[in-house]
Amino acid sequence: MDMAIAQPLQGRHIVVTRPAGQAAHLASALVGLGAKPVLFPVLAIFDIEDQTPLLDLAIRLDRFDLAAFVSPNAVEKALPVILGHRPWPVGLRAATVGRSSEQALAAFGIRDVVAPNERFDSEALLELPELQDVQGKRVVIFRGDGGRELLAETLVARGAEVEYVTCYRRGKPDVDAAPLLKLWGDGQLDAVTVTSSEGLRNLFDMVGKLGQAWLRKTPVFVPHQRIAEQARELGCHEIILTGPADDGLIGGLTEYFRTHVHAH
Repeated sequence: MDMAIAQPLQGRHIVVTRPAGQAAHLASALVGLGAKPVLFPVLAIFDIEDQTPLLDLAIRLDRFDLAAFVSPNAVEKALPVILGHRPWPVGLRAATVGRSSEQALAAFGIRDVVAPNERFDSEALLELPELQDVQGKRVVIFRGDGGRELLAETLVARGAEVEYVTCYRRGKPDVDAAPLLKLWGDGQLDAVTVTSSEGLRNLFDMVGKLGQAWLRKTPVFVPHQRIAEQARELGCHEIILTGPADDGLIGGLTEYFRTHVHAH
């Protein structure tokens, strides 16, 4: 019993749905707490076929006042192309919404970054003083295909000129759901972590009808209100809204299973 209190995640099978290549941090934190992470990527990140718009943007980069990156993928797909052709402009500030994106920018030597400290989303970024008075400023947003329009729409409403550059495509991975279905069938799947609304929709598609029935009864841990709303729409019964990023998910899981120790 003492061991269970010390290690509330001991032996728990917890699904990690981050894209392949972005799951290691969360998975290793779970292993450190005694859990058994089950890697099941629900988003795949693809290079764009035509890099002409990105190369064209690289040539014109000096004309912009702010460069916003919506995700670590945006940083990792855009900057090698840009920096392969030119140095980052001295006066150009970068902006982003999350810690992992800040770390990705720092890895490319970009450290003067406008980013929120507590909530990690477009709304929090738009509340920062640096993004209030943007009348006449030129902003470029690096992102995947599609995605939310809030950042651009709000900046345009505040008088900025905004340009998008698509630097990667998102898709649904071709992953076999059989290991998840077996764990569910054996009563061994304890929790699912989901870090995007699109990923949650993909997860529902990927596990099929039987998996959906089990998923609706499984505790789903999400780090953002928008994903929680999506989970409710899809009929999930137990949705746990955690703090932001991997640390928030770990905190939410630990707290939840500390109080559900007898149910194991």
